[in-house]
Formats: sequence, C-alpha cells, structure tokens
Amino acid sequence: MAGNKDLQTAGAAKKDEFYTELTDIEKEVRFYKPLFKNKVVLCNCDDPRVSNFFKYFALNFEELGLKRVIATCYKNNTPDLFSLNECEKAVYMIYDGDKNGNHIIDKEEVDVKELKGDGDFRSKECIELLKQSDIVVTNPPFSLFREYVAQLMAYEKKFLIIGNMNAITYKEIFPLLKDDKIWLGCSIHSGDREFGVPKDYPLKAANSRIDEKGNKFIRVKGVRWYTNLDYKERHEGLTLFKHYTPEDYPKYDNYDAINVDSTKEIPCDYEGVMGVPITFLDKYNPEQFDIIKFRKGNDDKDLSINGKCPYFRILIKKR
Repeated sequence: MAGNKDLQTAGAAKKDEFYTELTDIEKEVRFYKPLFKNKVVLCNCDDPRVSNFFKYFALNFEELGLKRVIATCYKNNTPDLFSLNECEKAVYMIYDGDKNGNHIIDKEEVDVKELKGDGDFRSKECIELLKQSDIVVTNPPFSLFREYVAQLMAYEKKFLIIGNMNAITYKEIFPLLKDDKIWLGCSIHSGDREFGVPKDYPLKAANSRIDEKGNKFIRVKGVRWYTNLDYKERHEGLTLFKHYTPEDYPKYDNYDAINVDSTKEIPCDYEGVMGVPITFLDKYNPEQFDIIKFRKGNDDKDLSINGKCPYFRILIKKR
C-alpha cells in the first residue's frame, strides 16, 4: 500500500503521474452534476491516452449539458488517442460533443492541437486555456499541489481535484480551508484508492499490481477530493451525543482548549474551543462549527498535554 513516503519519492523522481480510476470520478462528480451545465471543463494535467477525466466528460457530455471539454497533455510521444499519428510535442484536445448522434467519441469530433511548449500547467499557453474554462477537474501532480491550487485561486476558477490528505497541513492550503474558500469532496472519507501509473514506474508498494495488458497500478492511502463546488451533504450537521468530562477531555498545556481524539467523540455540551484530528474536515459543516487555527498553541509551539504532543489537531468551536 502506497503511503506518504511513496508520494514524496514519486515527486522527487518526477513520477507523480497518477491516473485516476473512472469509478472514482463517477462517484464524486454525481454530487455536482447541475453545476456543469453549459460549462467548459478543463482537465489540464491529463495524458489523453489514459485520462479517465477526459473520457468521463466526453462520454457524459450531453447528460451534463457541457459546453466544451479541454484536456492538455504534458509532452506525450503518442498524443492522439484516436489515430496512429505520432508527435513529440505536447498537445491539447477539444471535444464539443457528439455531432452525428452515434453516442461514440469519433476521432473527427476531437480536435487535437499541438502546443508550442511542454504542456506544463504553468506555461503561458496553458494559462490561456485555463482562462477559457469554467471548471477544472483533474488529478494534479501531488508534488506541485500547493502551486497548482494557488494558480486556481489566482484565476478564480471553480475546481474539483484530487490531493493527499496531508495537503490539509500545508501552510498554503489550511487557510483556504479555514476561510471556507475550499473544502473536501463528498465521496472519499477513508481508505485507499487505486491509481494507474506510468509503465516505467517502479512498483515498490506492497499493494500494487500489473494487469493482463501490462498496465501498472498502486493503491494510495489518505487521498481526498478538494473543491470549491458546493454540495448539500457538506451542510448536514454532525449528530453529537458524547458528554464532556474533564477526565475524558484533557486541556492543552499551551492553549485554552480540550483535546478530542476522534470526530465522533466531539462533546455535545462543551461550548469552548476543541482540538480535533484533521479527519474532522471530512464531516465539517461550516454552519455548525468555526475553525479557529491549526496545530499551534499560544506560544506558537505544537499543542501539548503534559508535555506530550498529540497528532496534529485543528482547533474548532461550535457556532
């Protein structure tokens, strides 16, 4: 099973190309379907040979009422999924829907254009495609997650992207979560997820496999969807039933707040500040709780109890 170490290694080796499974895309997008009507969707970290994001939106183009789908590819030696043409340049693909009514993505319906550069999402020509889009949906390189989100925020784009759970702890990401500018998606709250990886990717994880066609897959822990598309489920309040006692909920040494070891143990009758695990954000309802700060006490050191630090905590308070 691949964990954070695998992701860090992948980033260092520039092999953090993880191809999201179609079922995971389907399970998440269903919560936002009305928001896609008449929208241009950009998948700007996607190899069109293997991108299930492009495949999903092309196959569901009419059902979602999309205006256009654009996918960009980073230096692909075989860019055209629909022909045998070869090109060493990066490309982008445009799909405007089923033109002949056969419910098939025909090669004549997909406009494949070469990019002058390497297809990096930070390049000028890729930013121009970003400007044309309404919603960005993709799996960005985990090693560039901070920079990727910063770009989306700078251009005020709606998005639905996959990242690692630990991104919550990044100093660039947590303030966005605190200020309710982004939040976690709906369909992934626990467990691991399988991703396709390039054929030259070294399979060191215990829980990895190669299928009958030679395609490689790994399972990654702690994956979450990050989005600024709203959905009704995130406004459903937690049912709280535990009662506060000083014995069960010790206070921190360096902050006036109690420690809560799991989201389900948040007391129903405590009105002060509470420190909860980062997995609390899976159940966070912005109408039920305020997020105060992350991890640090009044002395700017990690929260501690009797000199010992629990795992990272988010400080919250009931509204």
